[in-house]
Amino acid sequence: MSEANTPPSSPAPAAAALPLAGLRVVEFTHMVMGPTCGMVLGDLGAEVIKVEPIEGDRTRHLLGAGAGFFPMFNRNKKSIAIDLTQAEGAALARQLAGTADVVAENFKPGTMVKYGLDHAALSATNPRLIYVTHKGFLPGPYEHRTALDEVVQMMGGLAYMTGRPGDPLRAGTSVNDIMGGMFGAIGVLAALIQRGITGKGQEVQSALFENNVFLVGQHMLQYAMTGQPAAPMPARISPWGIYDVFTVKDGEQIFLSAVSDAQWATFCDALGFADLQADPRYANNNLRVQGRPTLMPVLRERLALWSAAELAALFERVGLPYAPIRKPEELLQDEHLLATGGLADMTLPDGPRAGQTAKATLLPFTLGGRRMGVHRSPPQLGDATAALLTELGVDAAGQERLRQARVVA
Repeated sequence: MSEANTPPSSPAPAAAALPLAGLRVVEFTHMVMGPTCGMVLGDLGAEVIKVEPIEGDRTRHLLGAGAGFFPMFNRNKKSIAIDLTQAEGAALARQLAGTADVVAENFKPGTMVKYGLDHAALSATNPRLIYVTHKGFLPGPYEHRTALDEVVQMMGGLAYMTGRPGDPLRAGTSVNDIMGGMFGAIGVLAALIQRGITGKGQEVQSALFENNVFLVGQHMLQYAMTGQPAAPMPARISPWGIYDVFTVKDGEQIFLSAVSDAQWATFCDALGFADLQADPRYANNNLRVQGRPTLMPVLRERLALWSAAELAALFERVGLPYAPIRKPEELLQDEHLLATGGLADMTLPDGPRAGQTAKATLLPFTLGGRRMGVHRSPPQLGDATAALLTELGVDAAGQERLRQARVVA
């Protein structure tokens, strides 16, 4: 795997040490869900080849909330640009897919069939192929609907649970797209293990709607257990007596909690609230939950005299849960992330800051004590086209003809 575009400040780990080294993934993906699957596999060491249209994945040039999509979810990949709508382009794509251990896609149902790139067509000549598809819905009555993260959040109960009553609100990140891609990758890993036993590949399916339903499953079971519908999170009955954001001195905010009777005792001791600790109305957690209408106004009034920094230092010292209210950009300077290697440098491929170095968040686990890093920055469009065409047996003259005909770029 080429390391040509790895930033000098982000040395590549030895490819052989990564668990999926030697695995080839060819992905026909766009937006977030499918690319996330490929990113996970690439971070784990697979060679991931992203097949893009010759004008490039459109997320390369999105504005606003979409500006981070391409660099975030397409690191550790190579790019080849092919026009699948041309017969010669589709044939090249099929030839490339024939070299893969894994093919990933996230287009509308029927799209891959048009190009002979569906599971049935590819597995007919390569029974060891693992084919992972990412859709809005698993096969069933909804499967032909067009889905987006926000669509399934609205129909799947997540927006209802996130917003205030009567004001459904999508979660603040692409939770279903990202987790849907992660579940696709989990399915691939399971299929790889089974292939090692049986010698045969299989199709893996992941979907936005089903992912969203999985996320709200705890609220569905809450209803099953209690017979009471789950209230939206801002209006919920918290299971914990102290579990809130408090506005404190100078209008700052901080999250503070005490979720057990032992933590309540520590909370009262640390803050000098002996009267509350002795009050029988608040003697245990369930009583504090029931007593929130009287307890919380008292706590808000008293805590408003403290600064957020003072409370953070106090809670840190006595070991109580707390959190400053952070913005995403502030995490780029987070001391824990910087100290533990939770951020890695990579080179931006597109936009007005192309060529500059930026920090990217890594997969949130370690293997053998090591984080999975960025060993290849997000690719420039077609950065591997020539090398891959050569591998497929297309000589220099043939490659030039394909470029002139806009079959590849």
